[in-house]
Amino acid sequence: MQNDITALVTAEHRQAYSVYLDGKTIPAQVAGKFRASAVSRLDFPVVGDSVAVTLHDNGEQAVINEVLPRKSILLRKEVSGGHDAQPLAANIDRVFIVMGLDGNFNTARLERLLVAARDSNAAPAVILTKKDLCPEAELAEKTAAAARCAPGAEIICVCAVSGEGMESVIRLLGSGAACFAGSSGAGKSTIINRLCGYEAAATRPVREDDSRGRHTTVARQLYILPNGARIIDTPGIREFGLECAEGGLGASFPDIEELAAQCRFGNCSHDTEPGCAVKEAISGGRLPPARLKNYLKMQREMFHGQAKHDAKKRMLANRQSRAFARRCRGVLEAKRRLRGG
Repeated sequence: MQNDITALVTAEHRQAYSVYLDGKTIPAQVAGKFRASAVSRLDFPVVGDSVAVTLHDNGEQAVINEVLPRKSILLRKEVSGGHDAQPLAANIDRVFIVMGLDGNFNTARLERLLVAARDSNAAPAVILTKKDLCPEAELAEKTAAAARCAPGAEIICVCAVSGEGMESVIRLLGSGAACFAGSSGAGKSTIINRLCGYEAAATRPVREDDSRGRHTTVARQLYILPNGARIIDTPGIREFGLECAEGGLGASFPDIEELAAQCRFGNCSHDTEPGCAVKEAISGGRLPPARLKNYLKMQREMFHGQAKHDAKKRMLANRQSRAFARRCRGVLEAKRRLRGG
């Protein structure tokens, strides 16, 4: 569109946005034509998006006319019970999965977040926080467990309060764009404040009985560091549905995929079939049973999610076809009236 300029989406609050351009942040909303043509949540802007905007009110307001092509997008299942994808961040180079070494530590959640991260087209890394609160023997055990869950991803142990380990986070971030994902109380906002050098994100103490945090971050927010790097903070995630994921499962479980290829039957369910290489690996202590259980659970979720997604696409196509037919009938009827028929 003529006179459009490119801006960066830095925040989203129920389809009200903030965009950054020319060194300042201004409020923005999507154009009415944009909203009318959008089919799903994925058509709308996401924090991290580059968008084409026009300026109004002497440059104090922006209207978003178009979302420019994305190189990556981090998705999760919609939390309200629907089956659409909920976008968390766009155009990121890396997903930092943040998990505490206290009661927040959960390998099943870590595996889920890794699947989503790899499906986003961004590289994953795991940050284990609160190193100072974890005994040495327990630290080694939990680090090894995280490494088994995250083959190929770098594992970083940090104490965000003292800054220990943060140099590794800064090295991986470089001058690129990254999203921080994890449950409430994991320490995402504390890390972001360390990187920013000031209290950019609010923090609150976790509950002592279960190490769970309160939802301090309630909206997605992008911060720009002095070196040009972009970091996106997301609200705490306790449950992470994966109905929208595609290729991330195999990339996150290469050990199971490799074993499955050796099973006697190509459609082996890894349950009671003879000649199952996956079950043999579990019996031999080479594969933790919990890892297979989580893999199969996510596989079922994704299968059912895809089936629902395909059904919704068919329903939408039928609806659009019926609407088009009604418009055609209306045009024909108008022509008949004009001819006096």
